[in-house]
Amino acid sequence: MRLDKFLSGMGAGTRTEIKKAVKAGLVTVDGAVAKDPGMHVGEDSAVTYRGDPVVYEEFVYYMMNKPAGVISASDDSREETVVDLIDEQKRKDLFPAGRLDRDTEGLLLITNDGALAHRLLSPKHHVDKRYYAEVSGTVTEDDVQAFADGLVLPDGLECLPAKLEILRAADDDEEVSSDKSVPDNETAPDGSVHDDEALATSEVEVVIQEGKFHQIKRMFATRGMEVLYLKRLTMGPLILDDTLEPGEYRRLTNEELQALKSL
Repeated sequence: MRLDKFLSGMGAGTRTEIKKAVKAGLVTVDGAVAKDPGMHVGEDSAVTYRGDPVVYEEFVYYMMNKPAGVISASDDSREETVVDLIDEQKRKDLFPAGRLDRDTEGLLLITNDGALAHRLLSPKHHVDKRYYAEVSGTVTEDDVQAFADGLVLPDGLECLPAKLEILRAADDDEEVSSDKSVPDNETAPDGSVHDDEALATSEVEVVIQEGKFHQIKRMFATRGMEVLYLKRLTMGPLILDDTLEPGEYRRLTNEELQALKSL
């Protein structure tokens, strides 16, 4: 491909910036200073740009711990996107494989491999996506069964069967708080404030194979509950790296990439 296309595709700069760098003698190909931004290079060509080697990669893969408040998109004229958070040499063809709502946190794969993204996201491939959620009210075994049976949302969407696991029901909190014998809205010895309304939440994990708009929130809404916090933990064999702070990312390891490609 053309040298300027190669460099811009690898995120070295814009075509205009690259042409200026070539004119200034700041680009080399196989040890020789490049004279023409339109010269042809191959995947194995040794190219440097402003002294730094630029290695050809057809596809790139990043694991991100998406923070709340950032939208899952490649580009937006008004709001910050997950691709904006990638600050290393950035390719123009990156996109998030699937979306997480603005206020949802957790595992997000950012890549330019459209075929792999399709395999991960298509319901027919049955790729599990596991979420941790905090919801208002008490989740019961009736809710677990309703999720397993497949919920029908008010707009007619028939959800595939999903797995709902109760980690802590709201009633469990009420039992713990009653043992402390702390009156409502008074400060406990540990500095916390006892508030029945604040404690009326359940912690759950949900596994789905779809990813419709606000799907988990809408599923709980049909059961009379509101999702207060949502975080994706896994996507197929990919597990969120717990050392990544919200907004941080890293390249996938070879093992993680091979596990994804084996789906």
